[in-house]
Amino acid sequence: MAKSDQPIIIKKVKKAAHGHHGGAWKIAYADFVTAMMAFFLLMWLISMTTKEQKIGLAEYFAPPNVSPSNSGAGGVMMGTALDKSGAKSSAARDAAMGAPGQEGAARQTGAGSPSDREANRPAAGVQANHSAAASIRQALQNMPEFAEISRNIVIEVTKEGVNVSLVDQEGRSMFPEGSTQPHERTRRVLEALVPTLRRLPNRLAITGHTAASRPGAARGVDSWSLTAGRALAVREILSGAGLPNDRFISVVGRADTEPVFPDNPYLSPNRRLNIMLLSEAPPLPPNVPR
Repeated sequence: MAKSDQPIIIKKVKKAAHGHHGGAWKIAYADFVTAMMAFFLLMWLISMTTKEQKIGLAEYFAPPNVSPSNSGAGGVMMGTALDKSGAKSSAARDAAMGAPGQEGAARQTGAGSPSDREANRPAAGVQANHSAAASIRQALQNMPEFAEISRNIVIEVTKEGVNVSLVDQEGRSMFPEGSTQPHERTRRVLEALVPTLRRLPNRLAITGHTAASRPGAARGVDSWSLTAGRALAVREILSGAGLPNDRFISVVGRADTEPVFPDNPYLSPNRRLNIMLLSEAPPLPPNVPR
């Protein structure tokens, strides 16, 4: 039988290996794990803090140059904050300029009555307090040399006014243990705040606090004398830096009777000194009846 001249073809199938996927999935997974850790840490902090502490944290991280109210008129910012809907003319100014219908509307609604002006004073006071707190935060931000100690300064707006607290933290205190005189860094930041405090109309109430002594601890300086002495020392520093004496309304020591953490009065943040800028009624123009 004759041999076929057709060539024999042998096919070899090569299996190709899968391409390299890269490491992008590892980065995405790491970001996911980090986000979950931050979320659970946030949930833990929310569950462990009180309402007052949440307010203090919100005030601490609030932008210092933004007023929470719609307008800055009458406050420390002197009207630099803008209203949401733009510039508006007040009823009093329109009436003075002879705007038609304004006088009759004021008589009908009683907007110009003394009782309504008194009712508007609390809102103006709250607005002024937020502006004052923003001014103090801005002053601290303008002093980068005190960036580390600024973590020990808590500024919050309360119903009494603006509270500036010098708070001890673990590993960093504002006063040496058992001493009524502050550390040099505390003295310097107090002196640096005086120009801002001078521009504010508020009177000051200074109060010293301390933590409770642990059972069995050696008895040291009397807590009443210690807190009162620290409050007096802060008043002397502010006064010596140029704050007028008539701006102080009270200087007292509370010992350990008002802890920030009542469930654990031994914690170091209970050692603090409060400088309260008391709410002041905004002055009325001299031609407005009181």
